[in-house]
This record gives sequence, C-alpha cells and structure tokens, in this order.
Amino acid sequence: MKIKETKNPRKMRYATFRFREFPVYRDTLKYILKVKSYSNRRFPKYERFGLTSQLWRALDSIVLNIAEGTDKYSKTDFSRFLNQALGSLNEVVACLDLALVEKYISYEKHDEFLSEADNLYRQLKAFSSYVRKIGKNS
Repeated sequence: MKIKETKNPRKMRYATFRFREFPVYRDTLKYILKVKSYSNRRFPKYERFGLTSQLWRALDSIVLNIAEGTDKYSKTDFSRFLNQALGSLNEVVACLDLALVEKYISYEKHDEFLSEADNLYRQLKAFSSYVRKIGKNS
C-alpha cells in the first residue's frame, strides 16, 4: 500500500483515502467536534436519545457522505453524495433551530454555528458544482 508523507512526519496519510485531503472534509470534522462538544455539555440529558442523537447522526452523515461518494464510479454519483451531505447539513441547521426554540442554545452560539454551517454549505455547493463540471469534461 502506498503511503504519502506530509510535512509533519508523524502524520502519515494513505493515498487511497483521498477524501481526507478535501478541505471541506477537514473543516466539517472540526465543525462536528465543536457542535458535539457543545451539545454534550449544554443539552439536557433527557434529550440524549432525542434531539442530541438526531443532531449527531446528521453531523456524522455529512462527512460519511463525502467519504462514501469519493470513490464512486462516476462524478455524477460523487456529486449525488455531496448533495446528500448538503441535505444532512440542512438537517443540522434545523436541529440547531429546534435547540434555540427549546432554549438549549443561546442566540450567540446559534449564530456562530449557523455562520460555520453557511461556510460548509458554500464549500459543499462549490465542490459539487466542480465535480459535476469535471464529470462532463471527462
């Protein structure tokens, strides 16, 4: 198996898992950790199997769809998975809206998370458009 070295020798990357190189994948991982950490500390314990669980599954689904779509046979298939990731991101925003209504999250924190979600949304839309475009040219 090929292993590609990065600038940091302690961080070895497997060339076969190219989704790990996508900025949107890395940014989404950071976002997931941030939102999960906050919701774990601040959401009520009785929501563990309700809103918290739904939020976490939607968060996970974003990166899982990016990863799963990467090695599909066509760029059109990959683009579909990126669109599913967008759907999951929309679900995350809806969960955050519910958390705001239920007063589990402050307006300031809600705004912060939505601003970051908007950035991820733009990255995913641009990436999906790029993938479709190169799919047409290949």
